[in-house]
Amino acid sequence: MKFSVGGPLKLAFRPWVEGLENVPAEGPAILASNHLSFSDSFFLPAVLDRKVTFIAKAEYFTTPGIKGRMTAAFFKGVGQLPVDRSGGRGAGEAAIKSGVDVLERGELFGIYPEGTRSPDGRLYRGKPGGLARVALATGAPVIPVAMIDTEKIQPPGKVMPKLMRPGIRIGRPLDFSRYNGMEKDRFVLRALTDEVMYEIMKLSGQEYVDIYATAAKRQIAEAAKAQKQAQKEAQKEAQQEAQQESQGEAQKEAEQAREQAEKERSGS
Repeated sequence: MKFSVGGPLKLAFRPWVEGLENVPAEGPAILASNHLSFSDSFFLPAVLDRKVTFIAKAEYFTTPGIKGRMTAAFFKGVGQLPVDRSGGRGAGEAAIKSGVDVLERGELFGIYPEGTRSPDGRLYRGKPGGLARVALATGAPVIPVAMIDTEKIQPPGKVMPKLMRPGIRIGRPLDFSRYNGMEKDRFVLRALTDEVMYEIMKLSGQEYVDIYATAAKRQIAEAAKAQKQAQKEAQKEAQQEAQQESQGEAQKEAEQAREQAEKERSGS
């Protein structure tokens, strides 16, 4: 996949990279990245010599049909691990176990602390469950990563990607050994996650928003729904006004016709 996908990807888009030396040549490490685009999981592994394993929603692997099988084969080829996100806490535990298994094999594990793609290009609050628990369970260093401009390559609604140079900034590894044995302390999980998000913010230059991206998406969807409803009501009111105006004109014309008829009768 690095040759069949990564090679052409680098040739076509020519991504620039800073801090490549911060990724160890061997041994386990966690790459914690902001998440701007579907393509983030392809650009980051493409610029690294080592394999990076991300977790992906199970739907990518279970969709029926030829397209579904091709999608599943592709995601398996690029090292994605399927995780069922519909099971609540069970889904979270499965994601954590997947990350621990990857790191115990001495490999690189990629994770998006925001939990989903940013809806507007800003950086959102990191979820403490996955990143912090995997880091504390394995002792692996956490390497903050900033993807830059990947959301501009293929904005929502666009079929053809825009040929432009995205960027990748890789920060220095963060050591959280001071928290050993404290993986059940929710304040520790929060502190660790916030420290990583702060480093990502410095690398990316993004505006930070202290709410979860999932909540922001709901707010944006609700606002869009309210705007659509308002437009619909305004259109309905405009139609009613136009109809009333049309009826008034018709009534006026009828009145004028009656007056003309009366004048003609009076004249005769």
